[in-house]
Amino acid sequence: MTTKIKKPKSAQNGHINASINSYMFNILIFILLTVIIYLGYSLFIKLSSNEKNDIEIRNNKKPSEIIQLEVLNGCGVSGVGDRFTDFLRANDIDVVKIGNYIQFDVDETIIIDRIGNKNNALYVANLLGVKEGNAITQINNDYFVDVTIIIGRDYFKQKPIKKD
Repeated sequence: MTTKIKKPKSAQNGHINASINSYMFNILIFILLTVIIYLGYSLFIKLSSNEKNDIEIRNNKKPSEIIQLEVLNGCGVSGVGDRFTDFLRANDIDVVKIGNYIQFDVDETIIIDRIGNKNNALYVANLLGVKEGNAITQINNDYFVDVTIIIGRDYFKQKPIKKD
């Protein structure tokens, strides 16, 4: 006589629970691998995009119709920023901020392009009578202006001050 030995129900439930846990872990691993591959691909695309090409494309643009800029006094002479601001506003430039630069020892006036359209900075430089070589690009996404002007000690040579 042969008798079959029945497994207790608790042993059967343990085997089913282990199978379910194993299945859930496999699904979780698949989801995590998918996320890692997606993030890796996104990082690759971000790093492989050539930002210089983007800047060159933007530099080929014409100056914007509305140029928003900030005027910073880097020479330390009182009232110079106001004179420049009045001159720029009279020439349809939107001055959104006036203030002092972090130091007052700037020798030459500098025009800084903040958004990657250097033609805006060149337009402002020509308007003020600043050398085009003093128009530079420093893109800063934290600034909400197109152009920054740092007035230097050569302010008296610029059109807002210079008497023709």
